[in-house]
Formats: sequence, structure tokens, C-alpha cells
Amino acid sequence: MASDEILVQEVEALAVRLGEARASIERRFVGQHAVVEQVLAAILSGGHALLVGQPGLGKTMLVGTLATVLGLDSQRIQFTPDLMPADILGSEVLDVLGDGSRAFRFIEGPVFTQLLMADEINRASPRTQSALLQAMQEREVTISGQHRPLGRPFHVLATQNPIEQEGTYPLPEAQLDRFLLQIDVDYPDRDTEREILLATTGLDEGAAHRAFEPAGLIAAQRLIRQMPVGAAVVEAILDLVRAFRPGAEEAAPDMAEALVWGPGPRAAQALMLVTRARAVLNGRFAPTLEDVEAMAAPVLRHRMALSFAARARGETVDGVIGRVLDARLGARQAA
Repeated sequence: MASDEILVQEVEALAVRLGEARASIERRFVGQHAVVEQVLAAILSGGHALLVGQPGLGKTMLVGTLATVLGLDSQRIQFTPDLMPADILGSEVLDVLGDGSRAFRFIEGPVFTQLLMADEINRASPRTQSALLQAMQEREVTISGQHRPLGRPFHVLATQNPIEQEGTYPLPEAQLDRFLLQIDVDYPDRDTEREILLATTGLDEGAAHRAFEPAGLIAAQRLIRQMPVGAAVVEAILDLVRAFRPGAEEAAPDMAEALVWGPGPRAAQALMLVTRARAVLNGRFAPTLEDVEAMAAPVLRHRMALSFAARARGETVDGVIGRVLDARLGARQAA
């Protein structure tokens, strides 16, 4: 059998399993279809995600449900101003052995897991936030000069409350760029909220069941990277990312005035991966321009900053992204 046919069969089988996983998640995390899709796309792409939303929207429950459905070991860290790096990474303690000698023993911190929930990540100091930098990028940590690999797979799902600024420490740009996606969790619409009320205030709540195991998830991540991407989609991704770089030759006309800085090549890599993942989640064998349009905002919104003049006019990052999407992808879709 040709390798292309084998790839098609594997993608078909993965799409079925992802459909089961998605249905299981949405039995508990009701109605937020786009959020579930984006979180699954981030994990299928091998990346991390930052969930931003007001309290009480189910972000914590979503992460716990994901751990169950994907079959991953999970840990949760509640970030607070007094949290120290050792509380995340672990530390060495001096043990007295049976013969009276002494030796250091390393006690692993919660980062040694497969799915780490960093709850309210912007409440910890920059020193503590930076403890996750190496873990998120290199899947290992260095403690006392020794490299210690993390679990496989390893994903960080962090939450952040956008309305509280007092006593918080905004994430630096370098760490924001480590997140594949920034997923905005908004209030549900009326019909969805009615469904949530009926599903969660009775004696029986929807239960999630396991649809994956770690080895199967790693195989799925590898398969995502094997999927073909058409030339039109590649060029659309390049056009879009390069349009947001102020002062660049290919920048959109008003970017030099609207933005202070724009996305780098890591944004294009992220968009390339998550469009493939979204295609599989929707039962397709290759990404389309529709996937690029759907995933552009989660990939780009945390990788650019508005200028003072743009903020004074009341512009938003998502508004700027939408305007460029209409101009750049609209022309391609019409063609």
C-alpha cells in the first residue's frame, strides 16, 4: 500500500478518536466549542496554551477534564506572590543514610508531570515565572548543574485573569512567546448558559472518559507533522505573519503606527502546526485557508503589542488582526 494511503488511513483513525475525545470533554465543559478545539489543537501540535478569562468560566475544570480524556498525569500549581522556583522545580535535601553518612537526594517538584496547570500564572513574581522558561522550551530543567528531563509528553496550560491587575506581574514577552496559543475564554451565550445550568446543578454531572494514552498522543503529534500543507496555505501564513511587523517591507499599511512590535518566525511555525491540527479535528486531511483564519488570532494576539496611539483610539489586538485578515486572506479566498 502506498505511503500516502497509509497516511490517509492514520489521519482518518485519528479524526475518529479526536471526535470521541472532543465529545467527552464537551460533556463537562459545555458549549465552548472553539475553546475546546483550540486547546486540543495546541496539545496535538506539541505546544502549551495560555487560557485567559474571568473567574468562574471553567478554565480549571477544562484542564482537569483534558488530563482525564488524554490519559495524562497532571499536577496543579496555584501561583501566588510568595511562590518560589523550588516550589515548581523541586529541590535537593540532605539525607542521613543508615551507615551515618550523608548524601543529597532530589525531591521532584510538580513540573515533573505530563500536563501541568499553572493557575493564575501572573500572580507569581518574575523570578518564579522564569522557572518555567527552560521547562516549556526544552522539556527539561537544570538543577545544581544537572539536566533532568521532564515527562513525555509535557504540556503547560496556564490560566490568567485579565481583569485583575493589582498584585500581579505581567508575563514578559519572552515567556508569552513560549505559549503556542493564547486562548480567550469568554462568557457563554444565553442558550449555552442554560445548558450549563441544566447539566451542572443536578445530582448527575457529565463524566469524561479516557480516549487517549500518552503513547497514542505522542503518535498523534508525530502524525500531525507528517500532514501535507498546500502552497497556498504556506504563502497565506507567511503573508499574514509578515504583515504585522512594523517597518517591514511586507507590513500592512498602518502597522508602523498601530504596533510597537510584531510576531517572529515562531508565530509562523505555530500557525503551520495548529492549522494542521484543526484540519484533523474537523475531519480533513490537509489545512485550508479557513483553518488559517480560525487559528490566526490565538497564535498572534500574544505576540504583538499595540502602540500608545492605537490604545488611545480604543483599538484592540484582535481588532487589528481581524482587519489584516480581511485584507490579506479575503483577497486569497476570493481568488
